[in-house]
Amino acid sequence: MIIISDTSVITNLAAIGQLDLLQKLYNKILIPQAVYQELTGIDITIPGSLEVQSLNWFEVDQVKNQGLVKTLLDKQLDIGECEAITLAIELNAELLLIDERRGRAEATRLGLRITGLLGVLVEAKQKGFILSVKLLIDNLINSAQFRVADDLYQKILNIVGD
Repeated sequence: MIIISDTSVITNLAAIGQLDLLQKLYNKILIPQAVYQELTGIDITIPGSLEVQSLNWFEVDQVKNQGLVKTLLDKQLDIGECEAITLAIELNAELLLIDERRGRAEATRLGLRITGLLGVLVEAKQKGFILSVKLLIDNLINSAQFRVADDLYQKILNIVGD
């Protein structure tokens, strides 16, 4: 199973001490070079920075189709999103983990199967890896400045019965 991740899912899960959910759910996570740079570049205090450098279930891969990366950059996506989408297409990934609205829209338009941080939490709850999605979302909101609309918050809690 090929799973590609953009930066935000990694940083947010790391911020609340739940990064291991990615390994439990997907075994291995591929990230493009640009995501690796976003996580490990200038500020090594970014949540997830040390983990992507040390955990063997994170793997960095190079994007080949620079034309698609440039096309996506022209659509106002950041370089990490562009490379994550491109890598997911190149490797025919089963799933792309991405949160940003524009990136999700482009990935969907290009035929990719996507989920975001909230989808990861729902799946983790359904598989019994966590007891409460509500506690984790509240922790994300309070400690990681994660934003979620009230109606989406309620919808997610209804899905998992929290």
